[in-house]
Amino acid sequence: MEALDRVYGTGELLVRLWRLARLDAFKDQYKAFMRYEAKATIIHKYSLIVPGLLQTEDFARISLSMAPTPISLDELEENVAARLGRQELLHRAPAPSVRFILDEAVLRRPVHDLAVWHDQLARIVDAAQAPNMTIQVLPFAAGVQGLSGGPLALLWMADDRAVAYLEGNGSGELIEEPEEVQRYRPAYDRLRDAALSPRDSSAFIQQLVEESKP
Repeated sequence: MEALDRVYGTGELLVRLWRLARLDAFKDQYKAFMRYEAKATIIHKYSLIVPGLLQTEDFARISLSMAPTPISLDELEENVAARLGRQELLHRAPAPSVRFILDEAVLRRPVHDLAVWHDQLARIVDAAQAPNMTIQVLPFAAGVQGLSGGPLALLWMADDRAVAYLEGNGSGELIEEPEEVQRYRPAYDRLRDAALSPRDSSAFIQQLVEESKP
């Protein structure tokens, strides 16, 4: 697009249109992913940020307010409500089986409000106690892993269909082809094996909760 703008003398028009088209495609794929997530029976995620499904209201508000594009207070509150609304899927009957692998960096980068950060860490510890929830920490000591470059979600439906979602910086890719989805399962399993056990992960996060008391 940059080359075409130079050829046709259109300034940055084509580049801007291309960016808008990419953003629309990203939004559409993310909406499709959320529809899958809402009805998934098994949810496996590797995350480099605090997952939306585990965020407290105060943490979500801070996180969403830091978006690159400024939004109004009304939009912010709508986005917070939408994020918290997604968490209802964790409590439906029957509840999905959920596993989060959190990179250690997730737990080492607090928000500026230390009381909010303390409550957020405590929320993660509490969530790990749910019978349908498994939370593991991928420590820095595990070294570079095959998926350490970006977040991954694997979802399975009641009819055994599976999808994968790869999220990048301002972009995302929804993968629905069975053969393509299957390629990511071993990579996720290797992350799980390299992570701390669920028990050790809970102890690790609990220690951070104690250290973060305001």
